[in-house]
Amino acid sequence: MDRIFSFAGLGDLLSLSFVQNAFVAAALLGLVAGALAPLIVARGMGFAVHGTAELAFTGGAAALLAGISVSVGAVVGAVIAGLVFGVLGLRQRERDSVIGVVLAFGLGLGVLLLSLYSGRASNKFGLLTGSIVSVDSSNIWVLVSVTIVVLATLAVIYRPLLFASADPDVASARGVPARVLSPLFAVLVALTTALAVPIVGAILVLAVTIIPGAAAARVTASPMAATLLAIGIAEVSLLGGTLLSLAPGLPVSGYVATIAFVAYLVCRGIGRARGQLRTS
Repeated sequence: MDRIFSFAGLGDLLSLSFVQNAFVAAALLGLVAGALAPLIVARGMGFAVHGTAELAFTGGAAALLAGISVSVGAVVGAVIAGLVFGVLGLRQRERDSVIGVVLAFGLGLGVLLLSLYSGRASNKFGLLTGSIVSVDSSNIWVLVSVTIVVLATLAVIYRPLLFASADPDVASARGVPARVLSPLFAVLVALTTALAVPIVGAILVLAVTIIPGAAAARVTASPMAATLLAIGIAEVSLLGGTLLSLAPGLPVSGYVATIAFVAYLVCRGIGRARGQLRTS
């Protein structure tokens, strides 16, 4: 089915319901991933995102085997990972080891579950690399619900979370509830990761949850400006990657990662040029 894209015009492709669903899903993911990315970078949670993606992959594989929505399975797996990482890995020195242990277990279990699945091979491959045909109308409602929950929660806890991310010791001394915020933010990251797995695949979740935030941090130190720029980079990467992947019918994740990486290089170049101007 993937190869039919090579024989259809772009206008015909855009009129297909599953392509429209893919663009809606990409836009939702870009919004929520971009909003969280600067905070993920500031809190040094890149490895945690990778670990969460593996548990989302495990949940998606279990859902695939059980014949239920992959998005629901990915959400359950990712939330479990977020809670585990948030509760057991509160201390910086413990975080990497906890994530490594859970990641190894989740990835091994996910591979086992996929090996037991006797359905289409493209469904298995899509969990790892993403697939624009994996998002249907029922998935859209899951994506919309998760997006609303994540953004609403982030709006409530943003200021104390930003304070705790910038200076955790001072924030704790000022009474910021870091022991509550850390697991809660980990769950928000988990839900966002669960959105990403069916779209860009478990392997390249970092392309939309880390690269936009890392790119924005090279250009501006303003939290609001960094958030807006990260959202813009995430949206362009996801929507542009989806559009470019249509005609060849190839996995969307490679295109998304490439666009995001180019944006990072551009932002890094801008940041370096500004630094040279200040010192000259």
